[in-house]
Amino acid sequence: MKFFIDTANLDQIKEAQDFGVLDGVTTNPSLMAKEGITGADNILKHYVAICEAVEGDVSAEVIALDFEGMVKEGEQLAALHHQIVVKIPMIKDGIKALKYFSDRNIKTNCTLIFSAGQALLAAKAGATYVSPFIGRLDDVSTDGIFLISEIREIYDNYAFETEILAASVRHTMHIINCAKIGADVMTAPLDAITGLLKHPLTDIGLKKFLEDYKKGN
Repeated sequence: MKFFIDTANLDQIKEAQDFGVLDGVTTNPSLMAKEGITGADNILKHYVAICEAVEGDVSAEVIALDFEGMVKEGEQLAALHHQIVVKIPMIKDGIKALKYFSDRNIKTNCTLIFSAGQALLAAKAGATYVSPFIGRLDDVSTDGIFLISEIREIYDNYAFETEILAASVRHTMHIINCAKIGADVMTAPLDAITGLLKHPLTDIGLKKFLEDYKKGN
């Protein structure tokens, strides 16, 4: 399973890259605003900076909700850097835009997926990735992991090449369960990724090893 980090914070991206397990980045206007990055020019420059800081795909989201606007913004984003993946919302014009970009070999990430039917449409339109938001489904008492399993079954049935990118990942068990169920990619904050390191028995064992070493020296 590929590991993406979900942030616009360059320090966190660089830390994850140095960690040695990072495969890409997802971000969005909300995450940009959280870092104080506003204005179209500044946002475009920041996307380039992210691409330069990491290896792998970098999802960059369009703002427009109409086909023509998504095409215009998507082409501008794709021209920034070869690592850019154009992030398109799951709406009717978004499906049309996915097909447009797929026909031109421009990578896309269909975002705000909340049903297997939406994921099926995105794959039919040629999306590179689909992003089911599992944490937001959990928030409304719906099983986000089950949605991943539904999409996995459908994609395997018909050999779709679209990758399942589990989004809205909140904690380490989301990551583990996504890996068990067959998600191709997951995107999460840095603390969820580094949280996989932690186990109390590891800490206890390491402490005991060091204590024993000191006794013998």
